[in-house]
Amino acid sequence: MARILVVDDDDNIRMMLSKLLERDAHDVVTAENGLVAVRQQKATPSDVIILDIIMPEKEGLETIMELRRDDPGVKIIAISGGGQLGPSRYLMLAKAMGAIFAFEKPVPMEALREAIRMLTLAAAH
Repeated sequence: MARILVVDDDDNIRMMLSKLLERDAHDVVTAENGLVAVRQQKATPSDVIILDIIMPEKEGLETIMELRRDDPGVKIIAISGGGQLGPSRYLMLAKAMGAIFAFEKPVPMEALREAIRMLTLAAAH
């Protein structure tokens, strides 16, 4: 299946997404913020990145810009549960900056699975 990088500052969300995606036979790696994610993506690129928007160190929008600068074809799924503007505003910005899919938390797992399937099928062709 796909190599997926899950980036979220919430340990529980990272662990939950990792376990669910591993059950789908994906190779899952995690990062607790954008700084770690960018470093990991440069060292060992993932097929898909699931990226939280509101995080300490390096937040998601800044991370999207850096990932896109380094690899314009990187496949990013943005997730957000809030912030001052509310999740829908941040997710709109994330899509404008290059996220292909965007989901509010709690993440709808079937929709996330379908998004990953679409992104990995597109990469295979």
